Amino acid sequence: MTELATEITTVGTVHDLDQHRAARTDAASVSLVKQPTMPAAAGPAAPVAVEAVDRADNPLADWLTVPDAPVLPAWARSRASVLANVRAFGRLTWWHTRYRGLRTPKYLFKAVLLAARGFYRAVAGLWPTLSAQDHTATVKALRAQVKARPEDVDLAARLQAAHYARTQTRRWRFGAAAVAVGAAAVGMALAPPVLQAGVTAAVVAPLAYLGRGKEARLLDQAAPPLRVDMSAQQLNDALRAAGLLKSGGGKDDKDLPKVHCTMGPVRDGRGWAVIFDLPRGGGKTASDVLAKREVIAQELGVDEIQVIMSRVRAAKGGNAGRVSMWVADDDPYLGTPNPSPLEKAEKFSIWDAVPFGQDARGNRIDVPVIWQSMFFGGLPRRGKTFTQRLLTAAGLLDAYVRHYVADGKGGADWMPMKAVAHRLVMGAEDDAIEALKAMLQELLAEMERRFALLRDLPTSVCPEGKLTPDIMVRYNLPVIFVTIDELQEYFTAMEREDREQVINDLCRIARRGPAAGFISNFASQRPDAESVPAKLREIITIRYSTQVVDRTSSDMVLGKGKAAQGADASVLSEDHKGVGVLVTGPASYVTVRADYLDGPAFAALCRKGRALREAAGQLTGDAAGDVTAAADAAGLTVPAIVSDALEVMRHSPRMFTTDLLAGLVNLDEDVYGDFNAERLASELEAAGVKRTSKQVKISGANGAGYQRRDIEAAVPAEILLSTGR
Repeated sequence: MTELATEITTVGTVHDLDQHRAARTDAASVSLVKQPTMPAAAGPAAPVAVEAVDRADNPLADWLTVPDAPVLPAWARSRASVLANVRAFGRLTWWHTRYRGLRTPKYLFKAVLLAARGFYRAVAGLWPTLSAQDHTATVKALRAQVKARPEDVDLAARLQAAHYARTQTRRWRFGAAAVAVGAAAVGMALAPPVLQAGVTAAVVAPLAYLGRGKEARLLDQAAPPLRVDMSAQQLNDALRAAGLLKSGGGKDDKDLPKVHCTMGPVRDGRGWAVIFDLPRGGGKTASDVLAKREVIAQELGVDEIQVIMSRVRAAKGGNAGRVSMWVADDDPYLGTPNPSPLEKAEKFSIWDAVPFGQDARGNRIDVPVIWQSMFFGGLPRRGKTFTQRLLTAAGLLDAYVRHYVADGKGGADWMPMKAVAHRLVMGAEDDAIEALKAMLQELLAEMERRFALLRDLPTSVCPEGKLTPDIMVRYNLPVIFVTIDELQEYFTAMEREDREQVINDLCRIARRGPAAGFISNFASQRPDAESVPAKLREIITIRYSTQVVDRTSSDMVLGKGKAAQGADASVLSEDHKGVGVLVTGPASYVTVRADYLDGPAFAALCRKGRALREAAGQLTGDAAGDVTAAADAAGLTVPAIVSDALEVMRHSPRMFTTDLLAGLVNLDEDVYGDFNAERLASELEAAGVKRTSKQVKISGANGAGYQRRDIEAAVPAEILLSTGR
C-alpha cells in the first residue's frame, strides 16, 4: 500500500492503461469512491486514491474508456459552422434551381423524344405477346412434320387445331389492347385538364425512363466532367510502378503491400487530394515519393506540373512516411494573371508579409521580407524581373523604406524608381560600375553606423540588438531595401579584383545587414559559379526561380539538392510566365503563380511612394534631385529627350555621342532605335539644349559628345533649384 500511495494522479485525468499495467506491483484493492484532492496550500501533496476505472486490474477498464472521437461532426460543432453550411446549401440550391429552370424547355423536348423511343421499345417488347409468338413455335413444328408426312391425317388435324388456337389468341389479345387504348383515350378526352396533365406525366415519365440510354440523358450535367479521376487502387498501382511499393511476383493483389490513406482520395477544388502513409517494412520514405514525382504523374496519366506533393511533418500529425498529394484536373498555373493587391493599396508596412502570389489551389502566398535576403533567378522573359519588383513595390508604399537600386541591364524596367530611390545605378558601363562600388561602400558605412547606435541603446529600447519599428521612427533609421537586378552583368564587366571586392561587400550586406534593417533583393539570369558565386547565393534565405533549362540550373538558384526534394523549376514550361518555385527554408517550398504588376502600375506606385516620402520628410538622395519627378510635381513638362539623356548621363558629367546613343537605345529601343548623331543633335536642340562645345575629353580621349551641364540648362531654373542641382 505504501507504493500505491506514492502514485499521485489528478482526479478525472485520462491515463495510459499500458503504463499503469507496467507500473503495477500488487493487486491491492482500492475504494470505488473518489477522494477529493487536497488544496495546494495545505502543505505537502497528500496521496490520492486512484479511480477504479483507471486501474489496470479493473476488468471493465477498456470497456469504460471514453472514446476520443468528438460527439458532433465537424460542421455541427459551432453555430458559425452550422450557419455557414446552411448558407452554402442555400446557395447551392439556388444555383441548381436557376440552372435547371433555364433548361426546362429543353428538358421537356428531350422528355418527349425519350418517351417516343420508350414507346417504340415498349411496343417492340409487347409485340411477341400480342402476336402470340408463344404459339408460333408449335405451329411451325407441326407444319414441318405435315410437309414430311402429308399422308398422316392425325398430324394434319393437330396442325389445324394449333393454328386455330394461335389465331384465337391473337384476336382476343389485340382486341383487349384495342379496348384498353380506346378506353384510355376516351377517359383522357373526358377528364379535366389537371387530370389530363397528371396522367400524361404518369405515362410520359416511365416511357422516357424506358427510352433512356448511355448516350441519351434527360438532364444536363451541372458540373463539368472530371478530367482526372483517382482511387486508392490507382494510387497504389502508380506507387508500385514507381518502385515505391513491392511488386506482385505472382502474388494475389490483396497480399501486396498498400499505402494507408489517412484522408481521401477526395475531391478538393479543381483536383483530388489524398494523404497517405507508406507501409512499413518497405524501406521507403516520403522523400523517396517526392523524388519520383515525374514517374507518379505518368502513371496517373497527368503532367507532373499537376501533381503537388509535400511531406506531412510531425507538427501537423505526420511522420517520415506520410505524404500529402494534390492532383489538379488541368494545369493550375495557366489563365489570366492575378493583379497584385499592392496596385490599389494606399500604404503598406514593410514589417508585414508582402502579398506575393497564389499556389496551385488558389491559396494566398505572402512573403515576410524583414530580416530576410532574397535571390531571383531563371531564364529571360519568364517574369523574373516583374516578380522581383513585387517585393520592392511593397517598400514603395512605406515612407520609412529607403531604396538603393542597381540595374545591370540599364533598361526601362527599373527607371521609374528614379522618383523614389536614394541611389539608382543604371547599366554596367565603367561609370555605372564605379557608382555601384560607391553605393556599396555607402551601404556598408551606414550598416556599421547603425550597429554602433544599436549597441549603445539600452535593452529596454533595443532588447535584441535589432532594428524595431519604434527605433526606426525615433532615430530616423528607415529600412533599407537593396535591389540589384542582372548581377551577372556587373560581375562579367568587372576586373577580377573589383569583382571579388563587390562580392565580399554584397556578402557582408546579405549576412549582417538584416539585423540593421537591410533587405537584400538580388536577381540574375545565370546563377552559375562565374556569374554569381556560391558564397553569395548560399547565404540568401529566400529564393525564387522561374523556368530553367535543367535540374542543375534549378539547384543553382534554389539550393543544392532542392530538385531531389521536389523543388524543381525545370518542370515549368514556356507558358508559365510569372510562375516559379519559391523556397523559404531548408524544407519549405511551393510553386507560386506570382501576382501581376505591369510597368505602368509599377510607375504609378513609384509616384505614390514619392508623395508619401515628401509628406513624411523621407525623400532623400538621388530621388530628391530627380528633374522629371520634380517637374511633374510642379505641373511642368520636361521634354522626354532631355529627361532620358540626363538619365543615361546620371553617373557621367560628360559622354561621347556614341555612348549616349547606345544608352538611349538601351533605355527605349522603340523610340531611339533609329536615332543617329545628327537626329540626336537636332532633337536636343529643339528641346532647348545649347552645347557649349561639341567635343568632350574623357580619359584622355577627345570625341564628339555632350556635357551634362548643357542638357541640365534646358530644364527650367525653378526645377533645378528645387532638386538642388
